[in-house]
Amino acid sequence: MSEPILEISGLSKTYAGGVKALDNADLSIRKGEIFALLGPNGAGKTTLIGAVCGLVRPSSGKIEAFGLDMARDWRAARARIGLVPQELSTDMFEKVERAVAYSRGLFGHAPDKGRIEEILRALSLWDKRDARIMELSGGMKRRVLIAKALAHEPDLLFLDEPTAGVDVELRKDMWKQIGIMRERGVTIILTTHYIEEAEEMADRVGVISKGRILMVDDKAAMMKRLGRTEAHIALAAPLTELPDAIASYPVEIEDGGMGLCYRGGDGTGRGKEEVAELTKALTRAGIDYTGIDVRESSLEEIFVGLVQDGDTGGSTDNQEAA
Repeated sequence: MSEPILEISGLSKTYAGGVKALDNADLSIRKGEIFALLGPNGAGKTTLIGAVCGLVRPSSGKIEAFGLDMARDWRAARARIGLVPQELSTDMFEKVERAVAYSRGLFGHAPDKGRIEEILRALSLWDKRDARIMELSGGMKRRVLIAKALAHEPDLLFLDEPTAGVDVELRKDMWKQIGIMRERGVTIILTTHYIEEAEEMADRVGVISKGRILMVDDKAAMMKRLGRTEAHIALAAPLTELPDAIASYPVEIEDGGMGLCYRGGDGTGRGKEEVAELTKALTRAGIDYTGIDVRESSLEEIFVGLVQDGDTGGSTDNQEAA
């Protein structure tokens, strides 16, 4: 298992007026992974990122990055962290190349025109290098935010809703660049409303709701452990009742007796195995079937279930808009 690059322990944030945005959050991020932090609006995602990046002062708790205590060695640790914020907050009157180069110098790196050109070309911004940021489309402005975050060559990169509000083609291009960053060894933590992106890209997934981390697990393990299998079996002849041979399985008769519906595997990860056992039991009982359609839960369905189950804790409001 890779060494942790970020350790968050007992992190809490209560805003003026008593609004609790983070509630004793613990999180450990492994070096070189892509970690997806999922949660509904107001869950605490942006507050957590802001706390690590020095934009939010925690009420309590401890943050260590690269083995450094962020409270004592903030400058050294922050110089190795990149942030692509959710909001398009940048100097709109500045030219693209100059804005990206400035971000590099801001973290103490020597000028490197070659590296800036490499970043701009990778993000399809080179042709826009002399354009003012205000002249760019929304998608191009978001690319500039990514370029600024990469300019000082961070080891840990936060992407807060990086593809929100951009078209599908631009989204695919951005994810290609994220894959390249990962190949270079950059650890990436992202928040996203596009759960299919997390399902495809992330190694591990964390679910946060109302300031509390509900679960963190390897993506595949989470989907196996919390997912559900659903199978629809088309029968060659109708059934009026379940035969004893299959009565122990979680099945129901459907389609006027011409089909069986299996729903199981909850919490066991054995759904597909049970479906295979069920079909064998049907064959042994002399019940013919003409087709079978098996479907596994998506990460989105698991996420929704976790949030609904954990929806009994504290609350946040618009202090945390992610």
